[in-house]
Amino acid sequence: MEPHFLAAEVSTSTSRGLTITLFLVFVAITLAITIWASRQTKTATDFYAGGRQFSGFQNGMAIGGDYMSAASFLGIAGLIALYGYDGFLYSIGFLVAWLVALLLVAEYLRNSGRFTMADVLAFRMRQRPVRTAASASTIVVSIFYLIAQMVGAGALVALLLGIKPGTTFLGMDADTAKVATIILVGALMIIYVIVGGMKGTTYVQIVKAFMLMSGALIMTLLVLAHYKFNLSALLGDAAQQSGKGDAFLQPGLRYGVETASASATFYSKMDLLSLGIALVLGTAGLPHILTRFYTVPTSKIARKSVLWAIGIIGTFYLFTLALGFGAAALVGSGNITAQDKAGNTAAPQLAQALGIDYLGGETGGAVMLAVIAAVAFATILAVVAGLTLASSSSLAHDFYANVIRRGEASERDEVRVARISALVIGAVAIALSIFAQSLNVAFLVALAFAVAASANLPAILYSLFWKRFNTSGALWSIYGGLAAAVILVFFSPVVSGSATAMFPDSDWHFFPLSNPGIISIPVGFLCGWIGTVISKEDDTAKYAELEVRSLTGHGAH
Repeated sequence: MEPHFLAAEVSTSTSRGLTITLFLVFVAITLAITIWASRQTKTATDFYAGGRQFSGFQNGMAIGGDYMSAASFLGIAGLIALYGYDGFLYSIGFLVAWLVALLLVAEYLRNSGRFTMADVLAFRMRQRPVRTAASASTIVVSIFYLIAQMVGAGALVALLLGIKPGTTFLGMDADTAKVATIILVGALMIIYVIVGGMKGTTYVQIVKAFMLMSGALIMTLLVLAHYKFNLSALLGDAAQQSGKGDAFLQPGLRYGVETASASATFYSKMDLLSLGIALVLGTAGLPHILTRFYTVPTSKIARKSVLWAIGIIGTFYLFTLALGFGAAALVGSGNITAQDKAGNTAAPQLAQALGIDYLGGETGGAVMLAVIAAVAFATILAVVAGLTLASSSSLAHDFYANVIRRGEASERDEVRVARISALVIGAVAIALSIFAQSLNVAFLVALAFAVAASANLPAILYSLFWKRFNTSGALWSIYGGLAAAVILVFFSPVVSGSATAMFPDSDWHFFPLSNPGIISIPVGFLCGWIGTVISKEDDTAKYAELEVRSLTGHGAH
């Protein structure tokens, strides 16, 4: 079968109208939810933790909504469509990471903290320096993640509105339209957080998770039906249409590439290992995921919510196989990269191809594209709202209330500062996203995972399980891991020195790997150990109290 042409080439006024209408319907529904939630948000607990009223299933859906981001729906599908087996590694890494979160942090954090990760870290240490460090780390990780979502939104709108080089929409060319979309998404996420808090954001995530699972399921069934549920035929056609033949189904297209240069081969393989480590360890350090454990009333329900999340997320990542290989087979790698070099539009282009085949030609394709586009926008809006809430909560609760005001801020002032923080963080994320539009969103999220695993995870694990750990160790692990990850990213091919870099016309990189995890994560753990052993601070009684609380829930909020 010949691959379909670009969605942009068959886009009609009908598809544009449907896309805009469905998007506006979703925005109207979620804004209504947000306004309703704002009337239920009366205390800091309501704003930060949704009143701790969510069930295991509700929180599991919300975790899934937080986790199944544009990186999952757009980025991973695109990587599989372009790189086959190597793209599939992202699905495996994101899924396996949940076992680490379940076994090591979910219940302990729920029992030990109140609103943020810093509540656990600062429990047995000096409050102000630790909360300052945790707040800084939370903001950096969240901004990396926010950039990924907004880049996905920008790539999506050019496809949806049929904008490509040389064409315009409402007087905007493709680049201007992408920037306008990034600003629109940023404005909406700020509204969700400022108005609805955790309760509104959670319900938006639940609605989004249902929409995403439904859309992915329909597309998966249509792809499998096209090949009469013959996976071998699907994979064979994908390999043929990719232009890479059997190599498409084997490792080595993107990572671990064998070349004539021994050093280049070594670095490529190290990049693969670095990516895997970051994906598996990063989830347990993501601030917007960690805050979700505080929205349930008990640690037992926290465990249930993670189990629900694993089921939902695991099922979805199985769907990404059909989406990625289906896009390679039915759309073609050439058509995907012609629309978006990073492959972020593979899933929507596949939706249109399926609509053309099964829903009656171009109009059916436009309908299917519009529906999946609305789902993708829902995905992006829900995730960015969760990220903005996590970072603004940390700024208000950790830095303002406990560092600047030394624990004497009123709940009303704390929530007010959280809302102002959401506005500032949203503006910073919008500005940075405009410069990162050439990068794949799944890859950008992998960088966020690396930073989270380098800065947050060592401090969390040491705090929960090492009796000797102290304030100095916490500061060394957070700042050391954070600095290592950010510096290595800045001097890597991600930022400069490559055609797909954030600044492709400049070259100041000296670090050869695209993902810093293999260096920065051990640095974070090592710094935590060094900082601890060089300090004489040792409060074993406080550790014993934290241990009892983390294991039993006694004294938990």
